[in-house]
Amino acid sequence: MHLPTGAVSVTDYHTAGEPFRIVTAGQPEIPGSTVLDRRQFAQSSPEVEAVRALLVNEPRGHADMYGGFLVPPDDEGAHFGVLFWHKDGFSTACGHGAIALGAWAVNTGRVPAAPDGDTDVVLDVPSGRVTARVSCAGGRVRQVTFGNVASYVLARKVPVSTSYGPVLADVSYGGAIYASVEAASVGLSVTAAHHSELIAVGREVKWALNDTEWARHPSDRRLDGVYGTILYEDLGQGADGPHQRNVTVFADGEVDRSPCGSGTSARIAVLADDGRLGVGHTLRHDSIIDTTFQARVVAEVCVEGRVGLITEIEGMAYLTGTATFSLDPEDPLGTGFLLR
Repeated sequence: MHLPTGAVSVTDYHTAGEPFRIVTAGQPEIPGSTVLDRRQFAQSSPEVEAVRALLVNEPRGHADMYGGFLVPPDDEGAHFGVLFWHKDGFSTACGHGAIALGAWAVNTGRVPAAPDGDTDVVLDVPSGRVTARVSCAGGRVRQVTFGNVASYVLARKVPVSTSYGPVLADVSYGGAIYASVEAASVGLSVTAAHHSELIAVGREVKWALNDTEWARHPSDRRLDGVYGTILYEDLGQGADGPHQRNVTVFADGEVDRSPCGSGTSARIAVLADDGRLGVGHTLRHDSIIDTTFQARVVAEVCVEGRVGLITEIEGMAYLTGTATFSLDPEDPLGTGFLLR
C-alpha cells in the first residue's frame, strides 16, 4: 500500500451538520484537462487514494467523513475546481460541499467579497459548473445559495425488492443519480431512532439499481450509477410549496446529516414531475437532525433531450477547525481503519 510521506493541512466546515474537510496543502498532483478527468485519475492513483484514506479513515476521520481536494478549474470562467471524496471514493457532485467552499472562499479572501451584498464563487465539479452565491452582511457570511447543474427525472416507480419488503423508487439526477423511496413504504420514519434500518434499506436500494438501465447517465458513462438513496417523508403542501424530511444514504452506507444538496435538486425534479413544485415555489427540505435547506426551481431548460430544472438551494456553512495531519512511518495502522 502506498503511504503518504508529508503533512496534509485541512480546514473543516459543516453545512447543516454534514462535515466538509477542505484540503489546503499537502495533496499530490492530480492531472487532467477537466475536473471530471481529474476524478478519473484520482480513482486509479495510489498516491491520491492514500491521502484520501488518511483523511477519511479513523483515527483522523470517521465513516461519515466528507471532503474535497482543490484543483484547477476547467477554464478561467471558474474560480477553482474541486474533487469530492468520501469513505468509499470520489463522488460526482456535492451541494453541501459547494456551500462550505463558498463560505470558505469568501472567509479566507480567496474570492474577494464586499462586506455587504452577494458574491458568486464559481466552482467546476465533476458533474459540471456550479455557483455558490455568498451573501454577506456586516462583514460576515450569512447565507450561501448553491446553484446546481440541471436536474431531471430518469425513471418513475421502479420496483425494488428489499428485506423490508417491496418498494417503488423514483430515479433522478441532480449532479449525481439518486433513488427516492418513501420511508413509510417500509414502515420507517426519518428519525435517529431508525438510523440503522434506514442505512440498511438505503444500501439495498442503491445496489439493486446501481448497474441497471435506470442508473445510466444519458451522455457520459462516468456519471453512471446510483450515488445515494433518499428516504423521505412528506410533511404536507403549503402555499409556497412542499415540506419534506429526508435522509440520504450515499456511497456504501454513509449518512448525510444535512438535507443533501445535490439530492435536494434530484428531489425537486421528482416533485416538479408530480406537479407539486414549479418555478417560484419553494421546497422546505429537512434533514434527519432537523436542519433545513430552502430550495426552489429558477428555470426550466432542455437538457439531454428532456426537460431539466435549474435549482437553487439556500443553506449555511460554519468553520469547525483547522488541522495538519501526518503519518508516522512506523504506525502499524497506516492510513487508518473504519469500524463500519
